[in-house]
Amino acid sequence: MLRKSLALKIFEAFSIQRWNDKLRPVELTEMDKHAHKMIIAYCLGKYEESKGRPVAWGKIIEGGIFELLRRVITSDIKSPVYRKIRLSHPEVFNEFNVWVYNQLMTFLATLPGAFKEGLRDYLFHAEEETDLTRKILEAAHLFSSFWEFQVLREAHPNGYQMKEIDKSMHNSIEPYLDLAGMRRIICKEKVSDFIDLCGQLRFQIRWGQIPRVPRTSVLGHMLLVAIFSYMFCQEAAPCPKRVYNDFFGALFHDLPEVVTRDILSPIKRSVQGMPEVISKIEEELAEQEIFPLIEASWRDEMKYFTRDEFQSRVRLDGAIQSIGSEAINQGYNADRYDPIDGEYIRLADDLAAYLEAYVSASSGITSRQLEEAMNNLQERYQGKTVAGISIGSLYADFR
Repeated sequence: MLRKSLALKIFEAFSIQRWNDKLRPVELTEMDKHAHKMIIAYCLGKYEESKGRPVAWGKIIEGGIFELLRRVITSDIKSPVYRKIRLSHPEVFNEFNVWVYNQLMTFLATLPGAFKEGLRDYLFHAEEETDLTRKILEAAHLFSSFWEFQVLREAHPNGYQMKEIDKSMHNSIEPYLDLAGMRRIICKEKVSDFIDLCGQLRFQIRWGQIPRVPRTSVLGHMLLVAIFSYMFCQEAAPCPKRVYNDFFGALFHDLPEVVTRDILSPIKRSVQGMPEVISKIEEELAEQEIFPLIEASWRDEMKYFTRDEFQSRVRLDGAIQSIGSEAINQGYNADRYDPIDGEYIRLADDLAAYLEAYVSASSGITSRQLEEAMNNLQERYQGKTVAGISIGSLYADFR
């Protein structure tokens, strides 16, 4: 099960700065980049499925998480240097991966053995893979980096090596244009606007005007929730569709905030009926501004992810039925029911919010609002187990 040490290690990705040798109009962090990457991977995978190609979604999800973990450990090495070591010094690179793996094992001890074996394969055998999974992840990685570079280029178009970087990035993307989604993105079709819109969530800072360190974006928060939701889900021996729904449902759970902005919980609950009104407005704006940017065949699934996001539910005879995650564990843990654990996503969302307050307070930047948020969450989950997740013991780690 997820424990404090691993949760904090993953959270470090919010403090890893990208492009920090360039003029940056905004902070660009590793967590935000990987969140955007996984959204792009989702789009690329959906297009490949529409062509009739089988997509190993579980491997894509794992690969995204494994790469983030690796980046957290190797944050002091710039990507170009890392690539040179990998390509020109394979023996050193292999020994380096052994060191990375051993570093990560100190945080992953309580996770299932299959997760650790998957990480080992990712670190030591990735070069042997030539399948669609790897291609989708690499394409998403490259384009999410290119998206960041376009922000930098606008701020400092004549900066040192900017033209060379631009050319290099275009060249690196070219081998992936056989992916239908990459062609659509590069040709600026409507999915490109969807990816741009999602990217803007990195500019929306959570907790409004409350001072915190590190500042966390809505985009990065969405990935953190997705990773925690995935780890909670693993405790239930989930079917493949449940893993897919829990990860991507969590990844997109705050998507409507791209058109409403992040509204603080105290404001949402300020008067009776306010949560319902905000939810209704979010649905209306999503219909007008978000869903037209994605393929019609994806829209039902995206609505499934973003509406009633904290309710566990299944599909029975084509109709959505709200049930508890414990009921899913007992009788609906099968692909044909299309299960999604809104309860796990809620646990993950609350834990991510707790970490945002806890890390800031631990760094010496706190406030009445942050202290109240931490105390409220500690009290809410004290001694509790939710659908097989001993969430109380996890919060007890932080006391």
